[in-house]
Amino acid sequence: MAIVVRLDRVMADRKIMLKELADEVGISNVNLSKLKNGHVVAIRFSTLEAICETLNCQPGDILEYVKEENG
Repeated sequence: MAIVVRLDRVMADRKIMLKELADEVGISNVNLSKLKNGHVVAIRFSTLEAICETLNCQPGDILEYVKEENG
């Protein structure tokens, strides 16, 4: 996958637990866990905005593009 989710790193930096973030953002623990572990193919901008607002971060702090090696 070329897009890597770094949500776990940002959450650790902010010392916030999954349940607390899910409650603040207004999504289920299961969906946030899937996002955190990179098991999603899409995210709504409204969800990304709520996560960034809660964690006081930028989308680039959470999502990273990594070029895939062909070979």
